[in-house]
Amino acid sequence: MAAREDSPEEPSRAAGACVLVALAAVVVALAFAVDEAAGILTLVVGGAVALWRSARRMPDSSATPPPPSEPPSGEVYARETTRVREVRQGPGEGLTIFPVVELVTDSAPDDE
Repeated sequence: MAAREDSPEEPSRAAGACVLVALAAVVVALAFAVDEAAGILTLVVGGAVALWRSARRMPDSSATPPPPSEPPSGEVYARETTRVREVRQGPGEGLTIFPVVELVTDSAPDDE
């Protein structure tokens, strides 16, 4: 309970979206109250703006990739093998395969 009180509370994105949807509904209702054609025009323009924003929100593929991670620097590190420890059936038709993880020391010879 103390950890929850210490951390600053972050605003909910869903709550912000609900507020924006409510404000948009009020604007559309006012536009329809003024004139039916103005309400329809408001909906069409709002839909076009939403479509334009979603089309513009593309991931930046030209960004440089992060630097490659360095291998573990210690006496012992984990290595995955081709042996399977467990296979679990997930939801639907998917399977999750868990390989056997071996601890390898720097002084041990490679099995490959």
